[in-house]
Amino acid sequence: MTIKPLYLVMAAAAAVAFLPQLVSRTYAGDLNKEIPAAASDPANPGFSEVAVLAGGCFWGQQGVFEHVNGVTKVVAGYSGGGKQTANYDQVSDGTTGHAESVQITFDPRKVTFGQLLRIYFSVAHDPTELNRQGPDEGSQYRSEIFAASPEQEATARAYIAQLEAAHVFAAPIVTKVEPLKAFYPAEDYHQDYLFLNPDAAYIRVNDLPKIAALKRVWPSYYREKPVLLAQR
Repeated sequence: MTIKPLYLVMAAAAAVAFLPQLVSRTYAGDLNKEIPAAASDPANPGFSEVAVLAGGCFWGQQGVFEHVNGVTKVVAGYSGGGKQTANYDQVSDGTTGHAESVQITFDPRKVTFGQLLRIYFSVAHDPTELNRQGPDEGSQYRSEIFAASPEQEATARAYIAQLEAAHVFAAPIVTKVEPLKAFYPAEDYHQDYLFLNPDAAYIRVNDLPKIAALKRVWPSYYREKPVLLAQR
């Protein structure tokens, strides 16, 4: 969400007045339907793997994946641009090349990269929206997979082709895939924001429905107690 730190509370209050307009939009949480599993999802015999995904405001993305079984840590941050511009003020301008992203550390023996993508495409965001999610607009809110390995890149590209061939979505998937160059953690006040501010209007309208959809659509992937950075 494009707001400056000092205006977080003011923006949340202002959003209440615009709830009718916000509700009229389509959000990722409204997708809430099962989609096919990735046909190509190579096993990783290791104990830990990292995925970096972008799909709108990182508050909601972090909140969703903190509730996924097998995930051990989720960090909100920036990817796609340089280190010198990896800060909220500059990223919010939409000119840095960065996307608001989440770095997901997970145990591939419990949840695979392909299964994370299944959640990402079905309930975490709308992969057919170009440079926007819900009320947020700009390239910093784009749908993108930053592949941490050639295997992840191949899996992501194959899965997108699979979903397109099956016409899972009414519109074309616009999700970009490119190799991960770097990930930069966001400022502390963004971390665990959803958990710490569940009553904020923006969170209630845009993000809590995604977690409800995860629980409803993918109960086998869902865990009630989130893994939070604050607990580490």
